Amino acid sequence: MTNLFTRIKNTITADLNEALDKKENQNPIALLNQYLRQCEQETEKVGKLIDRQTSLKDEFTKELQQSEEMAGKRKYQAEVALKAGETELYQFAADEQQVYSDRAERVRSSLEQVNGQLGELERKHGEMKNKLKDMQLRRMELMGRENVTRANHRINHVLETNTYSNKSITRFEEIENYIDTLENQVNRKYNQSTIDSRIEQLEKEMKISN
Repeated sequence: MTNLFTRIKNTITADLNEALDKKENQNPIALLNQYLRQCEQETEKVGKLIDRQTSLKDEFTKELQQSEEMAGKRKYQAEVALKAGETELYQFAADEQQVYSDRAERVRSSLEQVNGQLGELERKHGEMKNKLKDMQLRRMELMGRENVTRANHRINHVLETNTYSNKSITRFEEIENYIDTLENQVNRKYNQSTIDSRIEQLEKEMKISN
């Protein structure tokens, strides 16, 4: 139990920020994932221990109730036997009452201890879950920063690299030249069509005049 509490304390109180800052430039997401797995494992272990402790508490509670009921029953029986003058029966019932009373006191003490341990475990478990949530948020923040950094790197690579720039300029020039050529062809065909129509119209007008 002591070793477990020590491990829990170390997990909760560990200063992750310093370790992350030192290695963040290497592989921050992988590093944080490692811490998350460790914290998740410890949190799961404590959760199972809390379940066991809760079951133990229920067993002690049940045992306490039974012991108190039996102690009360034997007390009543001892009183009845005493009034009836049944000394031997009275002694048996009184002894049984003492046994159950002692047992109830012992179980009550154990139950108090179990309750205290359970409360401590639940408190530490809550701290661990909060720490886990903080690290999950830290991972999301780092992932966001990493995405922006990678995107900016690619953008700068495209904009600043001569190879990409030259290719882009050449490609744009090719497109512009193609558009100019196409436009000239269209205009030429249009002019040809317009000339033919205009000449034909002029010829008709000249015949009418004659």
